[in-house]
Amino acid sequence: QVQLAESGGGLVQPGGSLRLSCAASGSIPFFTVMGWFRQAPGKQRQLVADQTSGGSTNYADSVKGRFTISREEAKNTVYLQMNSLKPEDTAIYYCNAITATKHNYWGQGTQVTVSS
Repeated sequence: QVQLAESGGGLVQPGGSLRLSCAASGSIPFFTVMGWFRQAPGKQRQLVADQTSGGSTNYADSVKGRFTISREEAKNTVYLQMNSLKPEDTAIYYCNAITATKHNYWGQGTQVTVSS
């Protein structure tokens, strides 16, 4: 059984920064892609950023230049550095991991609130 555990969410003022972490545990398969999604109240879950095992990254237009995704494969961990946060970044952030057989794993989510 694989578990993804997120940490690092919280309340931050506009313009501030947060760093999210997601660590995989259990019988960990090889993840071809690890990434982050977010879901704001009343909205669909959307991709924020992901990174392949080869190092290629993909970002939502709304976070380009502000967020940075990184992976530490030896620790089966993915990070999301979020800078210049805006109120519209407020959401529950979910970690996602995809195996070579296209099986999706999800974390339980961590709340990020950007407010003064």
